[in-house]
Amino acid sequence: MTDKEQNIQYALICRHLTERKLKPAFDQLETLIKESEQPLFLDEWRNLEQTYSFMLKYTVEGIKDPERQKIYRSLIVSAFSLLDKVYDGVRQKYSSSLEFEKKRSFESRIDFSGYLSELESFELEDDLENLLSEADVVRDKSTADASELQNKYVRLFYHIWFSNKLSDVESDFLGNFYQSELIPVPYKSFITSSLLLSLLRYFDTEKFSVLFDAYENEFPEISQRAMIALLVAFYQYDDRMEFYPAITGRLKLLNENPDFKRNLETVIIQFIRSKETEKIQKKITDEIIPEMIKISPTLKDKINLDSLMDESLGEDKNPEWEKIFEDSPGLMNKMEEFSEMQMEGADVFMSSFSMLKMFPFFSEVTNWFMPFFASNPEISDSIDMNDEVNSRFIKAIDFAPILCNSDKYSFCFSLKNLPAENREFMAEGMKAEMDQFNELQDDEELTDPGKKAGLISNQVIQDLYRFYKLHPRKAGFEDIFAWRFDFHNKKTLGEILKEDDTILRNIAEYYFSKNYYREAAEVFDYLLKLEKSGELYQKLGYCYQQLNDFGEALETYKKAELYDLNRKWNLNKIALCYRNLKQPEKALEYYRMAEKLDEDNLNIQLNIGHCLLELGKFDEALKSYFKVEYLAPGNKKVWRPIGWCSFLVGKKQQAEKYFQKLVNDDPNKHDLMNMGHVQWSLGKRKVALDFYKQSINQAEFTESEFFKVFEDDLPHLIEQGIDSDDVPIMLDQLRYFVEE
Repeated sequence: MTDKEQNIQYALICRHLTERKLKPAFDQLETLIKESEQPLFLDEWRNLEQTYSFMLKYTVEGIKDPERQKIYRSLIVSAFSLLDKVYDGVRQKYSSSLEFEKKRSFESRIDFSGYLSELESFELEDDLENLLSEADVVRDKSTADASELQNKYVRLFYHIWFSNKLSDVESDFLGNFYQSELIPVPYKSFITSSLLLSLLRYFDTEKFSVLFDAYENEFPEISQRAMIALLVAFYQYDDRMEFYPAITGRLKLLNENPDFKRNLETVIIQFIRSKETEKIQKKITDEIIPEMIKISPTLKDKINLDSLMDESLGEDKNPEWEKIFEDSPGLMNKMEEFSEMQMEGADVFMSSFSMLKMFPFFSEVTNWFMPFFASNPEISDSIDMNDEVNSRFIKAIDFAPILCNSDKYSFCFSLKNLPAENREFMAEGMKAEMDQFNELQDDEELTDPGKKAGLISNQVIQDLYRFYKLHPRKAGFEDIFAWRFDFHNKKTLGEILKEDDTILRNIAEYYFSKNYYREAAEVFDYLLKLEKSGELYQKLGYCYQQLNDFGEALETYKKAELYDLNRKWNLNKIALCYRNLKQPEKALEYYRMAEKLDEDNLNIQLNIGHCLLELGKFDEALKSYFKVEYLAPGNKKVWRPIGWCSFLVGKKQQAEKYFQKLVNDDPNKHDLMNMGHVQWSLGKRKVALDFYKQSINQAEFTESEFFKVFEDDLPHLIEQGIDSDDVPIMLDQLRYFVEE
């Protein structure tokens, strides 16, 4: 049984249970138990199936039972519980994924009665030694102990990850673990990520409970990981959450806290933003980097770099700096856009660090979730921390909020390949930048208390993104970043979000700004049910328009008309919808209304001409096009319709004049074909044939496409005096040319 087959069966049974179709759910569950050869679960399955049969019988017989719904819901929860056990058993037996490969080989022998004391005792001893001894001596002496301690945390990570359900002992341990003042925050954060992986693998209400407690931790490094884990888990298990009121009730209670609401909005938007990462990678790779490479050979000379290094920089700007981007005028705009994306929190470094995940550090799967901290023994084992430059560099990286933890480790392990002077230069630069950033952050934290939490949650989401996208065995994990992240459509989270229109509106606006029009439309549509608004109708209409649903867009724009908000824009959009719905007469009616509001608007005049052209009113269309040419003599876009309309009304010399302008400029396949039509109508058959040949030779024009367009134009050719009997001869002559 393949991983894919297992997942399909599991998802099908879950769907039956959430839809309360227990008969097919029990049938499929029995099949799964037998096919996976897990007979130990058959007795539990029979008990559930028999209980349900009795319930059905009593219900049909009309026997009253005030506890029936309670029992029914309990039965569904029990069915989910059995399904989880069976599914885990199937994967434990058959799955080829890294997760279950590790689970099969992991032997958990943790004595939780003393494990916390072991972890705390090392930290306590380490603190005492640092107080009583020379720091350098202590650090050298304790490197092996630090590695041994970290192995204990890694073992704990695996134990939590591979625990199906947390026992009371394990829950109590985790509660004390998070409360302990001796356990470093990075390790608490690290273990929080193990709860996320564990919950994604196996549903457990106790894991939710521990994560809720972790969210209330005073350290944002812990609370933000817990928030992310909760959001992902609520998204994954949304269909079954209605059967676990204790969990949903705690979420609702938490939602009464305004800080939680702000945090929720921030993290949801960050998850949505993560879907932009591939686009950003492509933009950097295809646009920014090639442009930078193009200017780099001349950059040193252009800014007179050598003289700058010898002089102290004053207030005067070097005028040569303005010429740096002459060879690449678009690069400045691209760099500004890059900077804006970075400030917004976009993942701009994914492409830069994607190739730096081959260090031995990343061969240990748990290290993909390890927070970055300078005292991590993995760093001291690989990098000489007695080197002052290295030490400064690591500390600078530690405080860099624009890099996620995974990329910070990549950066560190790349140090060995850098010359000492480069490391010195980079360390100084990073320190200066980080000092400045931290000052700004401290100021912003006063006005925006959630700023630091937002930076941390963004880092954690980027860490997760790297794991699910870059890990060599990523195929064995369900990629959570392939999910829609349409939290507003989920039952539990959607209900929470809908309690605050402001949060929902902000999410909708973010979708809208990033061109996720389907998701934005869903939220705008919901918001309009709460309160009518001209702006919302316009934005909803625009979403439908971008989705090519012009019927819905038209209806929505018409509703927006009632609010008299930016009426000219709205009239143009209504007209556009009518044009796309092949109703040029109605489109013309609305363009005429828009024209009254802005008589000299070139786009309106062009569209009026297009509508008249589609309606066959060629003389009137020409008037509109000539008006555009009069208002904007250099507008080349109007040459094409003027030439075509002139041809259709029999003004052949005028048509030739405008098509010649296009031919002399940058003609497309249609310009060349149309010029051929004009020449033929003027009796210049050889010239016409030459233009047809040029047209059909265009790279984007296939032979069949050419003849299809020609067939559409044929009635106009005949109307302009072309002998229909000559057409087959001319086309065959063209075919001979094509074969040459």
